[in-house]
Amino acid sequence: MIILITGITSGFGEAMARQLCAAGHTVYGTHRNAKEFIPGVTYIKADVQDESQVKAAVDQVVEAQGRIDVFINNAGMGIGGPLEYTSIQDAQRQMDVNFMGLVRCVHYVLPVMRKQGGGKIIAFSSIGGLMGLPFQGMYSASKFAIEGYCEALRLETKALGIKVTVIEPGDFATAFTAQRKSVADPEAYEVYKTYADSLASIEKDETTGLKPDYLASKIVKIVAKKNPRYNYVVSTLVQRLSVLLKKILPAPLFSKILGSYYKL
Repeated sequence: MIILITGITSGFGEAMARQLCAAGHTVYGTHRNAKEFIPGVTYIKADVQDESQVKAAVDQVVEAQGRIDVFINNAGMGIGGPLEYTSIQDAQRQMDVNFMGLVRCVHYVLPVMRKQGGGKIIAFSSIGGLMGLPFQGMYSASKFAIEGYCEALRLETKALGIKVTVIEPGDFATAFTAQRKSVADPEAYEVYKTYADSLASIEKDETTGLKPDYLASKIVKIVAKKNPRYNYVVSTLVQRLSVLLKKILPAPLFSKILGSYYKL
């Protein structure tokens, strides 16, 4: 299959590109400043915040291969901190990369898949797209947006032979933790006295989480499926349980449990 992945320089993107290439697929991946390259993978310099670069990346794959069988929207970033102390500029960037990045890519990938009679769109959300995570509110908002967008996209494109799947990872040990931009204003720590403990808990869960190769192996299997599920929660058992509890428990009770977990 011809596969285009956004953001392949580290973490999930790098692991997926390597494993999908090893599985015999033709893999193209976008990057902003790659320094190491996976043999057999074609790297395309493109930022998902730049529409012209997104269009050029899609055009390059189509010109070379004539089609795109699978598009994986992986590029993303995270900001953390109390919503009150999150700058408008940071909030805008969070939505622009995580959500509008997907929108820009689908805008150019979808017509290709429609004309060829089908394809798979795999979008990365998060468990944070299923529940609002404290001190990661803007990140959760960007992932909630992906959930709603893909739910509508799935219905609109079903008759076109296009499969839309959402991946909802839990905590993984990737560079995402170190790259997260967290609010550092001393006043935020004073006003929100649980912020420091919550942030430490979040970072501990991530750095001791599952490895990217585990998720990548799941993606290889999903790509091969004729009819993949609408969504896949890829996480530890405890985190999968939290998703189930969110569905079945009264909102106040689940909120209390989530607050306790994040030391609120």
